[in-house]
Amino acid sequence: ITNYGGGNTSAKVMAKDPLTGEDAQVLWVKGSGGDLGSMKLDGFATLCMSRLEALKGLYRGLEHEDEMVGLLPHCTFDLNPRAASIDTPLHAYLPALHVDHMHPDAVIAIAASARSQELTRECFGDRIGWLPWQRPGFDLGLRLEAIARENPQLEGVVLGGHGLFTWADDAKTCYELTLRIIQKAQDWLDATITGAAFGGAATKTLADAGQAAEIERLMPLIRGRIGASEAKVGHVDTSPAVLEFVNSKRLDELAALGTSCPDHFLRTKIRPLVLPAGSGEETIDRLLETYRADYSGYYKRCRHPDSPAMRDPNPVIWLVPGVGMLSFARDKATARIAAEFYVNAINVMRGASGVDRYVGLSEQEAFNIEYWLLEEAKLQRMP
Repeated sequence: ITNYGGGNTSAKVMAKDPLTGEDAQVLWVKGSGGDLGSMKLDGFATLCMSRLEALKGLYRGLEHEDEMVGLLPHCTFDLNPRAASIDTPLHAYLPALHVDHMHPDAVIAIAASARSQELTRECFGDRIGWLPWQRPGFDLGLRLEAIARENPQLEGVVLGGHGLFTWADDAKTCYELTLRIIQKAQDWLDATITGAAFGGAATKTLADAGQAAEIERLMPLIRGRIGASEAKVGHVDTSPAVLEFVNSKRLDELAALGTSCPDHFLRTKIRPLVLPAGSGEETIDRLLETYRADYSGYYKRCRHPDSPAMRDPNPVIWLVPGVGMLSFARDKATARIAAEFYVNAINVMRGASGVDRYVGLSEQEAFNIEYWLLEEAKLQRMP
């Protein structure tokens, strides 16, 4: 229901202020870079709600979003060293005691559709609201608060191109609501999608021996070309979901659109490289050179005066029709996680293209996330 290192949960509880002895409402929220599947109690940041409310008076608008993150440590309760997430305002300002923020494939499929707002209402009725894509931060927290207060019947909100927020006033109710909404989205997609996924198959998977031989041939050819500045470790995924996509008629079209959810492309880069099966070294060199040039052009078009230097321009995800998906990173775990994230993206594209038209983030929005210093800091904190 969420990605490795992604998603967020929070609770607002009463506690004694260790300095004054007075009761204080405290926000417990997953700390930056934590993983919901493995974190313990010390993975939560704790912040005083009264101080978080006071931040509203200091907010100077969208152009000054990042400075608000620098003020979050001043809201820390009981000297907790855990860094607060950039999602903290989104949890703090929702008028509920418990909040979940998830990235379920079924909901993102709706969120990443061209008619996202309309489909959200069609699927969920008037119990789940909708907000257009916006980078997480203080302003989005205020917008979530506003839509919740203005529509008291709401139990959650779909964020365009991003994910799901749900809330309730006790933990069990919030948890069960989250699961129910995710299942409702999946059931709605299953009932609404007609026709073959991704336009049907354009090619067949190689026989087992041929598939294994092609993987064995390609892995060292690719690693040798992308590992000059940093050694790479590869991972292979030949699952049915991957093969359905790489063998499909719409592979090139959809792969070129890029992924939507920020948690996906922070791991996978915005686009994969599609490599025809049987490609020789000359073809690999040509496609790799084109990919690097495209990535460099993307960086030059979208960079800001204070953007970090361009990172590794090599593709992370390689899609090979008839074979599967190859992913490469600095270590095995990172390569595997990148592949898992792209499977999430495939699921999103399957759902969105099955009920409507899949829409990725704009190039500039994608860059603003990929090269956002706060997201880089989050990745560095991940276990």
